[in-house]
Amino acid sequence: MTTLDEASFARWRENPVEFISEVLHDPATRKPFVLLDAEREFLKYAFLTGEDGKLLYPEQVYSCPKKSGKTGFAAMHVLTTVLLFGGAYPEATICANDLEQAQGRVFEAIKRIVECSPLLWPEARMTADTIRFPEIGATITAIASDFAGAAGGNQVISVFDELWGYTSERSRRLWDEMIPPPTRKIACRLTTTYAGFSGESVLLEELYKRGLSQPLVGTDLHAGDGILMFWSHTPVAPWQTDAWLAEMRRSLRPPAYLRLIENRFVTSESTFIDMAAWDACVEPAASSVAADRMLSVYVGVDASVKRDSTAIVATTWDRKLKKVRLVYHRIFQPSPDEPLDFETTVEETLRDLNKRFRVRKALFDPYQMAAVAQRLVKAGVRMEEYPQSVPNLTESSQNLFDLIQGRNLVVYPNEAIRLAVSRAVAVETTRGWRIAKDKQSHKIDVVVALAMSALAALRDGGAGRDYYASHEWVEGGESDEITYENRHRVWAAYQRAHPEIWK
Repeated sequence: MTTLDEASFARWRENPVEFISEVLHDPATRKPFVLLDAEREFLKYAFLTGEDGKLLYPEQVYSCPKKSGKTGFAAMHVLTTVLLFGGAYPEATICANDLEQAQGRVFEAIKRIVECSPLLWPEARMTADTIRFPEIGATITAIASDFAGAAGGNQVISVFDELWGYTSERSRRLWDEMIPPPTRKIACRLTTTYAGFSGESVLLEELYKRGLSQPLVGTDLHAGDGILMFWSHTPVAPWQTDAWLAEMRRSLRPPAYLRLIENRFVTSESTFIDMAAWDACVEPAASSVAADRMLSVYVGVDASVKRDSTAIVATTWDRKLKKVRLVYHRIFQPSPDEPLDFETTVEETLRDLNKRFRVRKALFDPYQMAAVAQRLVKAGVRMEEYPQSVPNLTESSQNLFDLIQGRNLVVYPNEAIRLAVSRAVAVETTRGWRIAKDKQSHKIDVVVALAMSALAALRDGGAGRDYYASHEWVEGGESDEITYENRHRVWAAYQRAHPEIWK
Protein backbone atom coordinates (compact mmCIF):
# COMPACT_ATOMS: atom_id res chain seq x y z
CA MET A 1 0.00 0.00 0.00
CA THR A 2 1.27 3.49 -0.81
CA THR A 3 2.32 5.53 2.22
CA LEU A 4 3.14 9.17 2.82
CA ASP A 5 6.89 8.72 3.15
CA GLU A 6 9.72 10.72 1.60
CA ALA A 7 10.40 8.13 -1.07
CA SER A 8 6.79 8.35 -2.25
CA PHE A 9 6.87 12.14 -2.21
CA ALA A 10 10.04 12.17 -4.31
CA ARG A 11 8.40 9.87 -6.87
CA TRP A 12 5.22 11.94 -6.98
CA ARG A 13 7.15 15.17 -7.51
CA GLU A 14 8.50 13.65 -10.72
CA ASN A 15 4.94 12.89 -11.83
CA PRO A 16 2.21 14.77 -9.91
CA VAL A 17 -0.51 12.91 -11.85
CA GLU A 18 0.49 9.72 -10.00
CA PHE A 19 -0.01 11.50 -6.67
CA ILE A 20 -3.55 12.43 -7.66
CA SER A 21 -4.42 8.97 -8.99
CA GLU A 22 -2.91 7.15 -5.99
CA VAL A 23 -3.73 9.43 -3.05
CA LEU A 24 -6.70 11.67 -3.83
CA HIS A 25 -10.14 10.05 -3.86
CA ASP A 26 -13.21 11.32 -5.67
CA PRO A 27 -16.01 12.03 -3.11
CA ALA A 28 -18.63 10.96 -5.70
CA THR A 29 -17.18 7.46 -6.17
CA ARG A 30 -14.94 7.01 -3.09
CA LYS A 31 -12.29 5.81 -5.53
CA PRO A 32 -9.08 7.43 -6.81
CA PHE A 33 -9.58 10.23 -9.32
CA VAL A 34 -9.38 9.53 -13.04
CA LEU A 35 -8.08 12.72 -14.62
CA LEU A 36 -9.39 14.12 -17.89
CA ASP A 37 -6.97 14.45 -20.80
CA ALA A 38 -7.16 18.25 -20.53
CA GLU A 39 -6.28 18.10 -16.82
CA ARG A 40 -3.33 15.77 -17.43
CA GLU A 41 -1.96 18.06 -20.16
CA PHE A 42 -2.31 21.12 -17.92
CA LEU A 43 -0.52 19.46 -14.99
CA LYS A 44 2.33 18.44 -17.27
CA TYR A 45 3.25 22.14 -17.57
CA ALA A 46 1.92 23.47 -14.24
CA PHE A 47 4.97 22.49 -12.15
CA LEU A 48 7.77 23.08 -14.66
CA THR A 49 10.64 25.13 -13.22
CA GLY A 50 13.44 27.21 -14.69
CA GLU A 51 17.15 27.08 -13.96
CA ASP A 52 16.55 29.08 -10.77
CA GLY A 53 14.12 26.46 -9.49
CA LYS A 54 11.13 28.77 -9.74
CA LEU A 55 7.90 27.98 -11.57
CA LEU A 56 7.94 28.95 -15.23
CA TYR A 57 4.22 29.78 -15.09
CA PRO A 58 3.19 31.33 -11.75
CA GLU A 59 -0.02 32.64 -13.38
CA GLN A 60 -2.27 29.69 -14.26
CA VAL A 61 -5.74 29.67 -15.83
CA TYR A 62 -7.93 26.62 -16.40
CA SER A 63 -11.11 27.53 -18.27
CA CYS A 64 -13.67 25.32 -19.98
CA PRO A 65 -17.46 25.00 -20.27
CA LYS A 66 -19.81 24.71 -17.31
CA LYS A 67 -19.97 21.33 -15.60
CA SER A 68 -16.47 20.34 -16.69
CA GLY A 69 -15.22 19.57 -13.18
CA LYS A 70 -13.24 22.81 -12.77
CA THR A 71 -13.92 23.09 -9.04
CA GLY A 72 -12.71 19.56 -8.38
CA PHE A 73 -9.63 20.15 -10.50
CA ALA A 74 -8.81 23.30 -8.53
CA ALA A 75 -9.09 21.29 -5.30
CA MET A 76 -6.73 18.60 -6.63
CA HIS A 77 -4.26 21.25 -7.80
CA VAL A 78 -4.21 22.88 -4.35
CA LEU A 79 -3.55 19.62 -2.49
CA THR A 80 -0.85 18.65 -4.98
CA THR A 81 0.90 22.02 -4.76
CA VAL A 82 0.78 22.22 -0.97
CA LEU A 83 1.70 18.63 -0.12
CA LEU A 84 4.28 17.97 -2.84
CA PHE A 85 5.86 21.31 -3.67
CA GLY A 86 5.03 23.58 -0.73
CA GLY A 87 8.30 23.35 1.12
CA ALA A 88 8.43 24.58 4.70
CA TYR A 89 5.12 25.64 6.25
CA PRO A 90 3.20 25.96 2.99
CA GLU A 91 0.04 28.02 2.87
CA ALA A 92 -2.83 27.95 0.39
CA THR A 93 -5.51 30.63 0.21
CA ILE A 94 -8.94 29.99 -1.34
CA CYS A 95 -10.50 33.33 -2.23
CA ALA A 96 -14.23 34.00 -2.37
CA ASN A 97 -15.64 36.11 -5.16
CA ASP A 98 -18.26 38.84 -4.87
CA LEU A 99 -21.06 36.23 -4.96
CA GLU A 100 -19.76 33.80 -2.33
CA GLN A 101 -19.19 33.58 1.37
CA ALA A 102 -15.67 32.76 2.56
CA GLN A 103 -16.22 29.01 2.39
CA GLY A 104 -16.57 28.83 -1.38
CA ARG A 105 -16.96 25.74 -3.53
CA VAL A 106 -13.27 25.03 -3.99
CA PHE A 107 -12.61 24.95 -0.26
CA GLU A 108 -15.57 22.64 0.30
CA ALA A 109 -14.30 20.40 -2.50
CA ILE A 110 -10.87 20.19 -0.82
CA LYS A 111 -12.48 19.21 2.48
CA ARG A 112 -14.52 16.46 0.85
CA ILE A 113 -11.49 15.06 -0.97
CA VAL A 114 -9.47 14.99 2.27
CA GLU A 115 -12.33 13.27 4.10
CA CYS A 116 -12.55 10.59 1.39
CA SER A 117 -8.80 9.99 0.96
CA PRO A 118 -7.55 7.29 3.39
CA LEU A 119 -3.94 8.53 3.38
CA LEU A 120 -4.85 12.17 4.02
CA TRP A 121 -7.72 11.98 6.47
CA PRO A 122 -5.64 10.78 9.48
CA GLU A 123 -3.10 13.57 8.88
CA ALA A 124 -5.60 16.45 8.58
CA ARG A 125 -7.21 18.74 11.13
CA MET A 126 -10.22 20.67 9.78
CA THR A 127 -12.33 23.58 10.98
CA ALA A 128 -14.97 25.65 9.21
CA ASP A 129 -12.46 27.69 7.22
CA THR A 130 -9.09 25.97 7.72
CA ILE A 131 -7.48 22.64 6.89
CA ARG A 132 -4.15 21.84 8.57
CA PHE A 133 -1.60 19.10 8.11
CA PRO A 134 0.42 19.49 11.35
CA GLU A 135 3.09 16.96 10.39
CA ILE A 136 4.41 19.22 7.61
CA GLY A 137 3.00 22.53 8.91
CA ALA A 138 0.70 23.02 5.90
CA THR A 139 -2.37 25.25 6.06
CA ILE A 140 -5.25 25.72 3.59
CA THR A 141 -7.48 28.67 4.41
CA ALA A 142 -10.69 30.05 2.93
CA ILE A 143 -11.06 33.83 3.06
CA ALA A 144 -13.79 36.29 2.19
CA SER A 145 -13.43 38.89 -0.54
CA ASP A 146 -11.41 41.09 1.82
CA PHE A 147 -8.13 42.47 0.51
CA ALA A 148 -7.16 44.01 3.85
CA GLY A 149 -7.37 40.68 5.64
CA ALA A 150 -5.36 38.98 2.90
CA ALA A 151 -2.43 41.40 3.02
CA GLY A 152 0.93 39.94 3.97
CA GLY A 153 0.20 36.35 2.95
CA ASN A 154 2.98 33.94 2.01
CA GLN A 155 0.91 31.40 0.10
CA VAL A 156 2.33 28.82 -2.28
CA ILE A 157 -0.97 28.89 -4.15
CA SER A 158 -4.01 31.15 -4.18
CA VAL A 159 -7.19 30.13 -5.98
CA PHE A 160 -9.77 32.32 -7.69
CA ASP A 161 -12.80 30.30 -8.76
CA GLU A 162 -15.21 31.78 -11.37
CA LEU A 163 -13.14 34.91 -11.91
CA TRP A 164 -15.96 36.38 -14.05
CA GLY A 165 -17.70 37.12 -10.73
CA TYR A 166 -14.84 39.30 -9.42
CA THR A 167 -16.11 42.68 -10.56
CA SER A 168 -15.81 45.05 -7.60
CA GLU A 169 -12.87 47.22 -6.65
CA ARG A 170 -12.63 45.20 -3.44
CA SER A 171 -12.17 41.95 -5.34
CA ARG A 172 -9.63 43.57 -7.69
CA ARG A 173 -7.57 44.62 -4.70
CA LEU A 174 -7.81 41.08 -3.33
CA TRP A 175 -6.45 39.81 -6.66
CA ASP A 176 -3.53 42.22 -6.37
CA GLU A 177 -2.76 41.09 -2.80
CA MET A 178 -2.64 37.45 -3.92
CA ILE A 179 0.30 37.91 -6.29
CA PRO A 180 2.66 34.91 -5.90
CA PRO A 181 5.38 35.86 -3.38
CA PRO A 182 8.92 36.09 -4.85
CA THR A 183 10.42 34.57 -1.71
CA ARG A 184 9.09 31.11 -2.62
CA LYS A 185 10.40 29.13 -5.56
CA ILE A 186 7.09 27.28 -5.98
CA ALA A 187 4.21 29.71 -5.83
CA CYS A 188 1.34 30.32 -8.21
CA ARG A 189 -2.06 31.94 -8.61
CA LEU A 190 -4.69 29.56 -10.06
CA THR A 191 -7.86 30.71 -11.80
CA THR A 192 -10.65 28.28 -12.68
CA THR A 193 -13.58 29.79 -14.52
CA TYR A 194 -15.75 30.00 -17.57
CA ALA A 195 -16.24 33.17 -19.61
CA GLY A 196 -17.83 36.36 -18.32
CA PHE A 197 -19.42 39.52 -19.65
CA SER A 198 -17.59 41.87 -21.99
CA GLY A 199 -17.02 45.19 -20.29
CA GLU A 200 -17.98 43.86 -16.85
CA SER A 201 -15.65 40.93 -16.14
CA VAL A 202 -12.68 43.21 -16.81
CA LEU A 203 -10.15 41.31 -14.72
CA LEU A 204 -10.91 38.03 -16.46
CA GLU A 205 -10.86 39.64 -19.92
CA GLU A 206 -7.40 41.05 -19.26
CA LEU A 207 -6.14 37.65 -18.15
CA TYR A 208 -7.72 35.92 -21.15
CA LYS A 209 -6.13 38.32 -23.63
CA ARG A 210 -2.73 37.91 -21.99
CA GLY A 211 -2.94 34.11 -22.14
CA LEU A 212 -4.29 34.07 -25.69
CA SER A 213 -1.23 36.00 -26.90
CA GLN A 214 1.12 33.21 -25.80
CA PRO A 215 2.21 30.28 -28.03
CA LEU A 216 0.12 27.12 -28.23
CA VAL A 217 1.82 24.15 -26.54
CA GLY A 218 -1.14 21.77 -26.74
CA THR A 219 -4.83 21.64 -27.64
CA ASP A 220 -6.29 24.95 -26.37
CA LEU A 221 -3.25 25.28 -24.09
CA HIS A 222 -1.13 28.44 -24.19
CA ALA A 223 2.14 28.92 -22.30
CA GLY A 224 4.70 31.71 -22.16
CA ASP A 225 5.68 34.95 -20.41
CA GLY A 226 4.87 33.55 -16.97
CA ILE A 227 1.33 32.39 -17.78
CA LEU A 228 -0.16 28.97 -18.48
CA MET A 229 -3.70 29.10 -19.85
CA PHE A 230 -6.06 26.36 -20.95
CA TRP A 231 -9.19 27.86 -22.55
CA SER A 232 -11.51 25.49 -24.36
CA HIS A 233 -14.73 26.30 -26.23
CA THR A 234 -15.71 22.65 -26.54
CA PRO A 235 -16.64 20.01 -23.93
CA VAL A 236 -13.74 18.27 -22.20
CA ALA A 237 -15.62 15.76 -20.02
CA PRO A 238 -17.27 12.50 -21.17
CA TRP A 239 -20.50 13.35 -19.33
CA GLN A 240 -20.97 16.43 -21.52
CA THR A 241 -22.75 14.39 -24.18
CA ASP A 242 -24.49 15.51 -27.37
CA ALA A 243 -27.83 14.94 -25.62
CA TRP A 244 -26.78 17.20 -22.74
CA LEU A 245 -25.58 19.89 -25.15
CA ALA A 246 -28.91 19.72 -26.99
CA GLU A 247 -30.81 20.12 -23.73
CA MET A 248 -28.65 23.10 -22.75
CA ARG A 249 -29.29 24.67 -26.15
CA ARG A 250 -33.06 24.28 -25.64
CA SER A 251 -33.16 25.54 -22.06
CA LEU A 252 -30.66 28.42 -22.19
CA ARG A 253 -31.00 31.69 -24.01
CA PRO A 254 -28.47 31.98 -26.86
CA PRO A 255 -26.10 34.38 -25.02
CA ALA A 256 -26.18 32.19 -21.91
CA TYR A 257 -25.40 29.13 -24.01
CA LEU A 258 -22.46 30.91 -25.60
CA ARG A 259 -21.05 31.96 -22.23
CA LEU A 260 -21.72 28.86 -20.13
CA ILE A 261 -21.42 26.06 -22.67
CA GLU A 262 -19.19 27.46 -25.42
CA ASN A 263 -17.14 29.45 -22.90
CA ARG A 264 -17.25 32.72 -24.87
CA PHE A 265 -17.52 36.27 -23.61
CA VAL A 266 -20.91 37.88 -24.26
CA THR A 267 -22.42 41.31 -23.75
CA SER A 268 -24.63 41.86 -20.73
CA GLU A 269 -27.69 42.72 -22.84
CA SER A 270 -29.47 40.28 -25.09
CA THR A 271 -32.94 39.68 -26.46
CA PHE A 272 -35.24 38.56 -23.67
CA ILE A 273 -37.45 36.23 -25.68
CA ASP A 274 -37.28 34.84 -29.16
CA MET A 275 -40.54 35.99 -30.72
CA ALA A 276 -41.15 32.56 -32.21
CA ALA A 277 -41.29 31.20 -28.64
CA TRP A 278 -43.74 33.95 -27.64
CA ASP A 279 -45.97 33.34 -30.67
CA ALA A 280 -46.07 29.66 -29.77
CA CYS A 281 -47.74 30.64 -26.49
CA VAL A 282 -50.46 32.67 -28.24
CA GLU A 283 -53.83 30.95 -28.51
CA PRO A 284 -55.41 32.58 -31.59
CA ALA A 285 -59.02 32.02 -30.53
CA ALA A 286 -58.51 33.19 -26.95
CA SER A 287 -59.50 36.58 -25.55
CA SER A 288 -59.44 38.41 -22.26
CA VAL A 289 -62.03 37.32 -19.69
CA ALA A 290 -64.71 39.88 -18.84
CA ALA A 291 -65.68 38.43 -15.47
CA ASP A 292 -65.80 35.12 -13.63
CA ARG A 293 -66.35 35.13 -9.88
CA MET A 294 -65.25 31.50 -9.77
CA LEU A 295 -61.85 32.29 -11.31
CA SER A 296 -58.87 32.83 -9.02
CA VAL A 297 -56.48 35.37 -10.50
CA TYR A 298 -53.10 36.79 -9.55
CA VAL A 299 -52.39 40.40 -10.39
CA GLY A 300 -49.09 42.12 -11.11
CA VAL A 301 -48.84 45.91 -11.12
CA ASP A 302 -45.91 47.86 -12.57
CA ALA A 303 -46.65 51.51 -11.87
CA SER A 304 -45.21 54.85 -12.93
CA VAL A 305 -46.50 58.35 -12.31
CA LYS A 306 -45.04 60.47 -15.12
CA ARG A 307 -42.86 58.71 -17.69
CA ASP A 308 -43.16 54.96 -18.11
CA SER A 309 -46.51 53.36 -18.70
CA THR A 310 -48.36 51.63 -15.88
CA ALA A 311 -49.52 48.09 -16.49
CA ILE A 312 -51.91 45.80 -14.66
CA VAL A 313 -51.90 42.12 -15.60
CA ALA A 314 -54.01 39.28 -14.24
CA THR A 315 -53.22 35.61 -14.79
CA THR A 316 -54.59 32.35 -13.47
CA TRP A 317 -53.34 28.81 -13.04
CA ASP A 318 -55.10 26.58 -15.56
CA ARG A 319 -55.47 23.35 -13.58
CA LYS A 320 -56.47 21.29 -16.60
CA LEU A 321 -53.56 22.35 -18.79
CA LYS A 322 -51.20 22.92 -15.84
CA LYS A 323 -50.16 26.22 -17.34
CA VAL A 324 -50.31 29.91 -16.47
CA ARG A 325 -53.01 31.66 -18.50
CA LEU A 326 -53.34 35.38 -19.22
CA VAL A 327 -56.78 36.59 -18.13
CA TYR A 328 -56.72 40.37 -18.37
CA HIS A 329 -54.40 43.32 -18.87
CA ARG A 330 -54.62 47.08 -18.99
CA ILE A 331 -52.00 49.71 -19.82
CA PHE A 332 -52.09 53.38 -18.77
CA GLN A 333 -49.74 55.91 -20.37
CA PRO A 334 -48.98 59.01 -18.24
CA SER A 335 -47.03 62.04 -19.41
CA PRO A 336 -45.09 64.82 -17.67
CA ASP A 337 -48.01 67.18 -18.36
CA GLU A 338 -50.68 64.67 -17.39
CA PRO A 339 -49.33 62.43 -14.62
CA LEU A 340 -51.24 59.32 -13.69
CA ASP A 341 -54.02 59.68 -11.14
CA PHE A 342 -53.58 56.45 -9.21
CA GLU A 343 -56.92 56.74 -7.46
CA THR A 344 -58.99 56.93 -10.63
CA THR A 345 -56.91 54.48 -12.66
CA VAL A 346 -54.87 51.86 -10.81
CA GLU A 347 -56.92 51.82 -7.62
CA GLU A 348 -60.26 51.76 -9.40
CA THR A 349 -59.10 49.05 -11.79
CA LEU A 350 -57.96 46.80 -8.94
CA ARG A 351 -61.22 47.35 -7.08
CA ASP A 352 -63.10 46.41 -10.23
CA LEU A 353 -60.98 43.31 -10.78
CA ASN A 354 -61.68 42.22 -7.21
CA LYS A 355 -65.41 42.40 -7.96
CA ARG A 356 -65.20 40.55 -11.27
CA PHE A 357 -62.74 37.85 -10.21
CA ARG A 358 -61.46 36.15 -7.11
CA VAL A 359 -58.22 38.12 -6.67
CA ARG A 360 -55.99 35.87 -4.64
CA LYS A 361 -53.24 38.48 -4.41
CA ALA A 362 -52.04 41.60 -6.17
CA LEU A 363 -48.27 42.13 -6.29
CA PHE A 364 -46.98 45.69 -6.29
CA ASP A 365 -43.84 47.73 -5.68
CA PRO A 366 -44.43 49.74 -2.48
CA TYR A 367 -42.21 52.57 -3.76
CA GLN A 368 -45.04 54.03 -5.86
CA MET A 369 -48.15 52.43 -4.40
CA ALA A 370 -47.94 52.42 -0.60
CA ALA A 371 -50.92 54.71 -0.02
CA VAL A 372 -53.00 53.10 -2.75
CA ALA A 373 -52.27 49.65 -1.34
CA GLN A 374 -53.40 50.68 2.14
CA ARG A 375 -56.76 51.83 0.81
CA LEU A 376 -57.18 48.71 -1.28
CA VAL A 377 -56.45 46.44 1.67
CA LYS A 378 -59.19 48.19 3.63
CA ALA A 379 -61.47 47.59 0.66
CA GLY A 380 -60.76 43.86 0.79
CA VAL A 381 -58.18 43.54 -1.99
CA ARG A 382 -55.37 41.16 -1.07
CA MET A 383 -52.28 43.25 -1.73
CA GLU A 384 -48.76 41.88 -1.40
CA GLU A 385 -45.58 43.93 -1.53
CA TYR A 386 -43.08 42.85 -4.18
CA PRO A 387 -40.24 45.40 -4.27
CA GLN A 388 -38.55 45.54 -7.66
CA SER A 389 -35.15 44.69 -6.23
CA VAL A 390 -32.51 42.86 -8.26
CA PRO A 391 -33.25 39.47 -6.58
CA ASN A 392 -37.01 39.84 -7.11
CA LEU A 393 -36.69 41.01 -10.71
CA THR A 394 -34.25 38.18 -11.38
CA GLU A 395 -36.66 35.61 -9.96
CA SER A 396 -39.73 36.85 -11.82
CA SER A 397 -37.80 37.35 -15.07
CA GLN A 398 -36.34 33.86 -15.02
CA ASN A 399 -39.73 32.38 -14.22
CA LEU A 400 -41.41 34.15 -17.14
CA PHE A 401 -38.62 33.09 -19.47
CA ASP A 402 -38.97 29.46 -18.38
CA LEU A 403 -42.75 29.55 -18.83
CA ILE A 404 -42.44 30.93 -22.36
CA GLN A 405 -39.60 28.64 -23.42
CA GLY A 406 -41.46 25.60 -22.09
CA ARG A 407 -44.76 26.76 -23.65
CA ASN A 408 -46.31 26.75 -20.19
CA LEU A 409 -47.86 30.19 -20.67
CA VAL A 410 -51.09 30.72 -22.61
CA VAL A 411 -51.88 34.25 -23.81
CA TYR A 412 -54.50 35.82 -26.03
CA PRO A 413 -53.44 37.78 -29.14
CA ASN A 414 -52.55 41.39 -28.39
CA GLU A 415 -50.26 43.60 -30.46
CA ALA A 416 -49.34 45.94 -27.58
CA ILE A 417 -48.13 43.06 -25.43
CA ARG A 418 -46.28 41.47 -28.33
CA LEU A 419 -44.53 44.76 -29.12
CA ALA A 420 -43.47 45.16 -25.50
CA VAL A 421 -42.09 41.59 -25.43
CA SER A 422 -40.13 42.24 -28.64
CA ARG A 423 -38.59 45.36 -27.09
CA ALA A 424 -37.62 43.73 -23.80
CA VAL A 425 -34.02 42.74 -23.29
CA ALA A 426 -32.35 40.63 -20.64
CA VAL A 427 -29.65 42.45 -18.72
CA GLU A 428 -27.19 39.98 -17.20
CA THR A 429 -25.14 40.87 -14.17
CA THR A 430 -23.09 38.86 -11.71
CA ARG A 431 -26.26 38.48 -9.60
CA GLY A 432 -28.35 37.08 -12.41
CA TRP A 433 -30.42 38.69 -15.17
CA ARG A 434 -33.54 40.79 -15.29
CA ILE A 435 -35.96 42.23 -17.81
CA ALA A 436 -35.06 45.71 -19.08
CA LYS A 437 -35.62 47.85 -22.14
CA ASP A 438 -33.23 48.61 -24.95
CA LYS A 439 -34.29 52.26 -25.33
CA GLN A 440 -35.77 54.74 -22.87
CA SER A 441 -38.73 55.34 -25.17
CA HIS A 442 -39.69 51.67 -25.21
CA LYS A 443 -42.51 50.66 -22.86
CA ILE A 444 -42.15 47.19 -21.37
CA ASP A 445 -44.10 47.65 -18.13
CA VAL A 446 -46.72 45.14 -19.23
CA VAL A 447 -43.95 42.51 -19.51
CA VAL A 448 -42.74 43.29 -15.98
CA ALA A 449 -46.30 43.12 -14.64
CA LEU A 450 -46.85 39.84 -16.49
CA ALA A 451 -43.69 38.42 -14.92
CA MET A 452 -44.88 39.37 -11.42
CA SER A 453 -48.36 38.01 -12.01
CA ALA A 454 -47.13 34.74 -13.55
CA LEU A 455 -44.75 34.15 -10.66
CA ALA A 456 -47.61 34.46 -8.15
CA ALA A 457 -49.87 32.23 -10.24
CA LEU A 458 -47.24 29.51 -10.47
CA ARG A 459 -46.30 29.75 -6.81
CA ASP A 460 -49.84 29.48 -5.47
CA GLY A 461 -51.96 27.95 -8.21
CA GLY A 462 -49.26 25.62 -9.47
CA ALA A 463 -48.58 24.46 -5.92
CA GLY A 464 -52.28 23.59 -5.42
CA ARG A 465 -53.08 26.43 -3.03
CA ASP A 466 -56.02 27.67 -5.07
CA TYR A 467 -59.25 27.87 -3.05
CA TYR A 468 -61.06 25.22 -5.06
CA ALA A 469 -58.05 22.90 -5.27
CA SER A 470 -58.73 21.76 -1.69
CA HIS A 471 -61.98 20.94 0.14
CA GLU A 472 -60.46 22.22 3.36
CA TRP A 473 -61.69 25.64 2.26
CA VAL A 474 -65.29 24.45 2.15
CA GLU A 475 -66.99 23.33 5.33
CA GLY A 476 -69.38 20.53 4.56
CA GLY A 477 -68.28 20.32 0.91
CA GLU A 478 -68.38 17.22 -1.27
CA SER A 479 -65.41 14.83 -1.16
CA ASP A 480 -65.38 14.15 -4.90
CA GLU A 481 -63.04 16.09 -7.19
CA ILE A 482 -64.23 19.56 -8.13
CA THR A 483 -65.07 19.73 -11.78
CA TYR A 484 -66.17 22.49 -14.10
CA GLU A 485 -69.75 21.23 -13.83
CA ASN A 486 -69.98 21.19 -10.03
CA ARG A 487 -67.82 24.21 -9.24
CA HIS A 488 -70.76 26.61 -8.84
CA ARG A 489 -72.29 24.35 -6.17
CA VAL A 490 -69.00 24.16 -4.30
CA TRP A 491 -68.52 27.92 -4.65
CA ALA A 492 -71.93 28.53 -3.09
CA ALA A 493 -71.00 26.26 -0.20
CA TYR A 494 -67.79 28.19 0.25
CA GLN A 495 -69.64 31.51 0.40
CA ARG A 496 -72.06 30.13 3.00
CA ALA A 497 -69.14 28.84 5.07
CA HIS A 498 -67.28 32.18 4.97
CA PRO A 499 -69.84 35.01 4.90
CA GLU A 500 -67.39 37.40 6.58
CA ILE A 501 -65.41 37.65 3.33
CA TRP A 502 -68.40 38.48 1.16
CA LYS A 503 -70.03 41.50 2.75
